[in-house]
Amino acid sequence: MSKKIKKCLPSNELLEDLCIRFVLNAPEEDQQSFERILFLVECAYWYYEDSVVENDPRLMSLPFKGFTCLLFKSCEMLRPYLAHIDDIFRDFSSYKSRVPVAGAIILDETYERCLLVKGWKKSSTWSFPRGKKGKDEEDYGCAVREVLEETGFDVSELLKKEEYIEITFRGEQSVRLYVVAGVKDDTAFAPLTKKEISQIAWHPLDRLDDGVTGLKLYMVAPFLASLKSWISKHPSPVARRLDKPIKAICVWNAKKATTTERSYNKKASKQSLKFNTLALLPAKESCSSA
Repeated sequence: MSKKIKKCLPSNELLEDLCIRFVLNAPEEDQQSFERILFLVECAYWYYEDSVVENDPRLMSLPFKGFTCLLFKSCEMLRPYLAHIDDIFRDFSSYKSRVPVAGAIILDETYERCLLVKGWKKSSTWSFPRGKKGKDEEDYGCAVREVLEETGFDVSELLKKEEYIEITFRGEQSVRLYVVAGVKDDTAFAPLTKKEISQIAWHPLDRLDDGVTGLKLYMVAPFLASLKSWISKHPSPVARRLDKPIKAICVWNAKKATTTERSYNKKASKQSLKFNTLALLPAKESCSSA
């Protein structure tokens, strides 16, 4: 029987190296506020989790706040602010909730199913693939990047910049989702990021409206009325399946993924695009179409 490895916290030397690499070496403008510094720390955190911990089984996997506290304690520049870490985290969470989001609503060839992704945590909800915009990033560029990272599918050739649904949540955060229609339901999907997506599945639109038992659809339901309106104006060229009920199809599951399917890109490269974010875009709920 193999001996169980005792887990340990990262050393001060490792934490100092991560602080230098991801925080102190960042452009000076990125060190001017704790909101921006926390984005840099988040990048260091995912690098630690995805690269360092994976290659050293002795190291302990940490929650983001726990890692941040250790980094602040080890980094001379950040150490004086450790006592205020709760306030810093609260402000950071508020800041992130205002960053504009972009993504895509991917429809199958009959426009009867849409592709949804589920987050990594047990408490995660189902949503359309989407994510926060990076500094100076266009909405469509963010949508293409996020969909690729979360599903492994490149929508750049199918995405039309004028076809989108946009909603502002709580009067603070705008979410723009481009409608990408006509994707074959046997398309291979697999996330390129690690520990972010646990499942990818095609879900029938009519069942989402009724509220499928067990599914959390808080980030899906607000878009359904506008999406159905879009579909009514853009009928599918492929005949709908009227002969039998359509069912949900799980196309990727982290628990069942093979080693080959787990050949992810480093999440640190993703986070590096998110060190800064654009100023909030004033946006009302809208459904734009040519």
